[in-house]
Amino acid sequence: MKPNSVFALLLRRRRHADLLCGEAGYARREGGFTLMELLIVISIMLILMLIAIPNMLNLRSQADETSAIQSLRAVYQAELQYQTNYPANGFACSLQTLGGDSSSGAPSPQKAELLQTDLTGGQKSGYTFNLVNCTKTTVNNQDMFTGFEVTAVPQAVGKTGHRGFCMDMAGEIKSDPSGGTNCTVPIQ
Repeated sequence: MKPNSVFALLLRRRRHADLLCGEAGYARREGGFTLMELLIVISIMLILMLIAIPNMLNLRSQADETSAIQSLRAVYQAELQYQTNYPANGFACSLQTLGGDSSSGAPSPQKAELLQTDLTGGQKSGYTFNLVNCTKTTVNNQDMFTGFEVTAVPQAVGKTGHRGFCMDMAGEIKSDPSGGTNCTVPIQ
């Protein structure tokens, strides 16, 4: 039964009771709800809230997980762009290297300005991001990163997200159902 129809039913019963009291010669009572009617309405509202709140929390964690997956894709695209712009360096091994402030000057290998500033801080939408497992080789006395892995872990497992996510330099996103970085389940 819809909440609006509950209120309409209570009002109709109230009007009917007022009419009966007036016809029987009793003093007509003033407008308003009885304590019992108010308790019924409050009980119905509490039941509806108990049903709705868990669903809303679950929707929030699903939105955070979707944001984490999209952020992993953004980091992957930034890494590919970084490798193209700075081939002598290979990939970047920190989110700060991929980021940078455009007002501080031209992009450089240390501040490439390829990633949003909120993501370069390592935290976004309830997830913590990190570049790990960087594979380094030395070519002509210069270090070059030839591999990387990006991880996204919920800040509070169960609240901000249920799963952890990982993406390597091949671009495949996998998840860890327990919320960690032991990613074994591929994401379609």
